[in-house]
Amino acid sequence: PTGDSRMVLQAQEEIIEMKDVFSVKLKRRRFVGQKKGGTLLGITIFKCLNREENKLTDCAIHLNNLSEDHCHSWFRHLKEILNGFQNRPKSLKVFVNPSSHKREATHVYYEQVAPLFKLADIKTDVTVTEYEGHALSVLKECELQAFDGVVCVGGDGSVSEVAHGLLLKAQIDAGKDTDYIPTPVRAPVPLGVIPAGTTNILAHTLYGIKHAVTATLHIVMGHIQPVDVCTFSTPSKLLRFGFSAMIGFGARTLALAEKHRWMPSSQRKDFAFIKTLADLKPEECELSFLPLQIPQEDSHENDRKKKEQMKKKGSKDQWHKIQGHFLNVSIMAIPCLCSMAPRGLAPNTRLNNGSMALIVVQNTSRTEFIKHLKRYASIKNQFNFPFVETYTVQEVKVQPRLKSGLDAKENTYLNTASAEGNYPWNIDGDLMKEASEVHVRVHPQLINLYGVNTDDLESSQATCNCI
Repeated sequence: PTGDSRMVLQAQEEIIEMKDVFSVKLKRRRFVGQKKGGTLLGITIFKCLNREENKLTDCAIHLNNLSEDHCHSWFRHLKEILNGFQNRPKSLKVFVNPSSHKREATHVYYEQVAPLFKLADIKTDVTVTEYEGHALSVLKECELQAFDGVVCVGGDGSVSEVAHGLLLKAQIDAGKDTDYIPTPVRAPVPLGVIPAGTTNILAHTLYGIKHAVTATLHIVMGHIQPVDVCTFSTPSKLLRFGFSAMIGFGARTLALAEKHRWMPSSQRKDFAFIKTLADLKPEECELSFLPLQIPQEDSHENDRKKKEQMKKKGSKDQWHKIQGHFLNVSIMAIPCLCSMAPRGLAPNTRLNNGSMALIVVQNTSRTEFIKHLKRYASIKNQFNFPFVETYTVQEVKVQPRLKSGLDAKENTYLNTASAEGNYPWNIDGDLMKEASEVHVRVHPQLINLYGVNTDDLESSQATCNCI
């Protein structure tokens, strides 16, 4: 500091780590309306700050010096250091879904996200999507090597579409048959998620919070998190890539909400939830699953047990089958945190441990089912009920049982069940209707997402009293 000697004595030395800095600019005094030039005052360093509750914010630190040579020398050297951080993007393809949630995505992007990208000297190519599937069609034709990453501003459905498009494009570029992909190739660039939807499960899981600036700064700082992805296939074709899925209650609620899109978002979801709960019916289907074979703890004891298991089962995989009437079936490769489930819809799995959580809710009374649902909003174990079963798996096959015509008529209010036994699927908040067997496989660390592992963050304090 310069000036009063008393101020010099009071000043405390501060240290800035360059890994926390994302931009440096020359600081000039300009007159109103002056675009270029001006009196050089020094340099300004823009730093990422970690606040409480997992929130990231930016702050500016001004370093004053009137020497042109001195300032330009500092500016040049600091820029060289910043350019040395490998994961930080310099060019991004951005998709904005203007119709997600309360139609706030466009405002969120241009008011909160774009200024930070500009400050960090990140070039952007923005597509404002006009219809469902728009991002997918753009990505199929996109030359991804021109970008360091792809960003989606929207809800879970939008993010799911972009992730699917990104991975599908990777298979096309690798010359793979996109109808059958037993071993897909990884996505070539990371995906960034800016939350602007209703539940924002991926954003909560990656950042521990719904906060557009936090999400943007994770992208700017190049925080990379490998994440497992599932493939959902019928015997004849790949349906899509995704992170989580539900059939039964979770899918029927979404199907009913989609039928009432003329309602405001929050009202639509509340109505669908209550109506589906009132008309609660189990799905009859057969589940086949392959339990995870590799022990998660790495120890000599587990190595010995693993070898013994391998001897017992030989080279054949041990498929398990359960058949019955299920109120809900969840298949999730990630924990799926959200404000309504602060511990996660699947707290027993992780972002990248190469496994899926299979959660089966057997037929029970409405009262007991509501007790189970209410547990999601608390810190209690939502699976501690006799009618709930959980498994750690690497593959699942879901085979719906054919419905009789009478049962089909009872379900016509959803237009999703028919004499062929057509059940709706909720895949990452997107509705899909499939009648035949669906085969779900987990593929470890198939995509990089901008963010962190929320296991390393403070536990979310979010609570919900909506049930």
